[in-house]
Amino acid sequence: MKFSKLTLAIAATLGVSASFNAVALDLYVDTKTKQLFAEPARGRVLLGAYEKVTEPSSAPGVSHSITPASAPAATSAEVAAIKQDLELKTNEIKALEEHAAEESKPSSVHVKLDDGIHFATKDGNFTAGINGRLQVDSQTNVNQNLPGKFGDYVNTPIAGVPTPGAPATLNDGATLRRARLGVEGTFFKNTDYKFEYDFTRGNGLNAGGITDAFVRYNFSSPFSIKAGSFKEPFSLEEATSNRYLTFIERNMAVNTFVDNLNTYKVGLGLNYSADRWLVGSSFQTEGVGGYSNAYGSNALSVTGVSGTTGSVTTTGSALGTNGGVNRNGGGGDTSWEVNTRIAGTPWFESKTKFLHAGASGSYISINNNYYGNGAFNNGGVIFSNGLGGNVDRSLILSTGNLTIGNQGAANQRQANNLKRFGGESALVYGPFSAQAEYLETDVSGHGYNNTSLSGYYGYVTYFLTGESRNYSAKTGSWGRIKPNQNFDMKGGKGAWELAAGYDYMNLHSGAINGGRASTGKFGLNWYPNSHVRVMTNYVRALDINTSNMTGQSLAWNKGALDMIETRVQLDW
Repeated sequence: MKFSKLTLAIAATLGVSASFNAVALDLYVDTKTKQLFAEPARGRVLLGAYEKVTEPSSAPGVSHSITPASAPAATSAEVAAIKQDLELKTNEIKALEEHAAEESKPSSVHVKLDDGIHFATKDGNFTAGINGRLQVDSQTNVNQNLPGKFGDYVNTPIAGVPTPGAPATLNDGATLRRARLGVEGTFFKNTDYKFEYDFTRGNGLNAGGITDAFVRYNFSSPFSIKAGSFKEPFSLEEATSNRYLTFIERNMAVNTFVDNLNTYKVGLGLNYSADRWLVGSSFQTEGVGGYSNAYGSNALSVTGVSGTTGSVTTTGSALGTNGGVNRNGGGGDTSWEVNTRIAGTPWFESKTKFLHAGASGSYISINNNYYGNGAFNNGGVIFSNGLGGNVDRSLILSTGNLTIGNQGAANQRQANNLKRFGGESALVYGPFSAQAEYLETDVSGHGYNNTSLSGYYGYVTYFLTGESRNYSAKTGSWGRIKPNQNFDMKGGKGAWELAAGYDYMNLHSGAINGGRASTGKFGLNWYPNSHVRVMTNYVRALDINTSNMTGQSLAWNKGALDMIETRVQLDW
C-alpha cells in the first residue's frame, strides 16, 4: 500500500515529538519558598520545559548541567491543525484500502481482446474465452475417367430387388465444412474446461454436434486428468487441430482408422507432459442410441433395401451417409476402447530446428447386437474413405460392415475387437519441414484371422516467406502459424507455404475387400494473418484398385480422378 509524502512527514514528526517528550522535563517554582518542583501543584508556577544535556563538566565529579530546551512547546492551535491533517490522511488511506479490496474481488473482471475474446477475474481464479472457427470449402473435379462396371451394378439385383443406379461421378460444389463455437477457461486456477459445438455436425439426436465437452484438473504442471468428451490420444495428424493442418483434409489412414470412427468419445483421460516429451492415455466409449448401424462414419447402403451382398451391408440409409456422434445404434453394450500415445523431440536444437517422434496404440471392443432369434440387429464396424474429397465425400474405399449375417449362418462374420498401432515422425529445419505416419488396424473375431488393414502418408512443406511450423510440446502437435509480416496494402505479404505429399490406403486383407488406393497432392497455403487462412489443394488419384469389391465400388476401379479443393478459414 502506498502513502503520500505528507503522511510520512506527519508520522516522522510524531515520532520525534514522542522521543523529545521522553527526555524533556517541566519545572515549577513555588512562589513562596522559591523551590523547584517537577510536578504542578497549588502555588507553583511553570517555569518551562528543560532538557537533560550530557556535556562533560570541567569540575571533577560534576557530570551534567541543566539548560532550557531548544524547542518550545507547540501551541494548542498548532496541535489541532496537525490532528486535523492527520485525520484527513487517515481517511485517504482507508479509501485506498477499500479500493484495493474492491479491485481484488472475483466480481472484478478484465476483458482482453488478444488472440480472441477472453475474460478473467483480477485474482486470476476464473477465466473464460470464446473460441470459434468457420471453414468454407469448395471442390471442382477436373477429370473423372471411370472405366469401371457401374452399368452392371445398376442391373444386378441385391437380395432379389432391382436397384436404381446412383451417381458414379463426384459432384462439384461448395459447403460449410465446419462451423464451430465454444467456450473454454479455468476456475480456481488448477481446473480448466472446454465446451464446443459444431453446427455442421448436428443431427438432432443424442449429443448432435458436440465435439469437446470436458473438465480437467491439473495436479501439477506436467500431470492432469480429464473427464467428458474429447479426442482420442492417437496419431500426430489427429492430435493437430483441423485449423492447423497442412492439407485441407487429413490423410486417408488417419481419416479411416481414427477420424471416421468419431475421434470425440466420452471417457477419462490422463496426460503427462514434460518439456520435451508427453504420454497421453484414455478410456473412452460411446453412448447407446439408435442413429447408425455400425461403429464408423459411413455406412455403405442403399435406400429401401435390406440385405447383404459380399462384404457390403445394406440397411436402409442413403448411400454414403455420414454417421452421427453415436454409431452403435440399438441397445446392449456399447463399444469401449483404451488408447495411449507417447511422443517427444529426441533432437531439439531450437523451436525452428528439431525432430519429433511418437507411437500410438489402441484396443477397441466392438459392440454387436442380435435379435432373440439370432438375426443380426446392429453394431459392428465400418472402415471407409473418400480419397480426400472434402465437399462430395462419396465412398470410394469401403469395407462395408465387418459384422454380417445371422448367428450360426454359413456367411456370418463378426468383428469383436480392433488393435490399432501407429508410428509418427516429423522434422522441422527452419522454413522446411517433413512429416510421415504409418497406421495399422488388426481385426479379430469370427471369420477374421491375421487380418490387417494399413495405410501411410508422407509430405514436405516449405515457407517461401521464411516462417517455421509452430510446434506445441505440451500436446505433441502443430499450432498456429504467425506470419513474419501480416498482409496489408503497404507491402505486407503474409505467410506463403508450399506442400507436396503422397498418401496410401489398403483396406484389402483376408475376408475384407475394401479396396486400395493412393494419391499425390500439392498444396498452396496463404496466411494473411495468424487467424485467416486461404488454402488450395490439387489431389490426383494415382491408383484405385477396387477389383475385388462388389456393387458400386467397381465403378471406381482404375479410375482417374483429379480434384481441386479450396478453403477459406477464419478462427479465433
